[in-house]
Amino acid sequence: MRMSQREVKDLDRIADIVARCDTVRVAFFGEEYPYIVPLTFGYETVGGKLALYVHGAKEGLRHELAARNPNVCVEADIFNGYVKTRQGVTTAYESVIGFGTIELAGHADSVKGLDLMMAHCGQSGHSAERCVALGITSVYKITVERITGKIRTADN
Repeated sequence: MRMSQREVKDLDRIADIVARCDTVRVAFFGEEYPYIVPLTFGYETVGGKLALYVHGAKEGLRHELAARNPNVCVEADIFNGYVKTRQGVTTAYESVIGFGTIELAGHADSVKGLDLMMAHCGQSGHSAERCVALGITSVYKITVERITGKIRTADN
């Protein structure tokens, strides 16, 4: 990273940024171009790694791309406004970018993932178990192998 004073490596600080993000963007290997999708998500840290849970239709392009190649890139960010600098104006932000693998979650991980998504969206109390039993959605687990964060403030 060119501006190392802005880099965030500590997983707890990265998880704090992720907790305050509304959307995660997942990039897949497309046929001719990368394919990126903004998604609602839930997350947890397990064994020193970040795990993200996303959901969607049981079929479609991202479902096909995930089955073809499980390697993905994830990005999430928070816009904190514009700030004046000596050079002019810049953006204050916090962001994370990670690389990992995506897999269709089994029953238990699907329930856990939906529960984490609902909690992250401030909508706890819905029955994830019932949603999974209906079989109308696919839940994916992304295990992030490498991740870094970056924070740009008025001071740095």
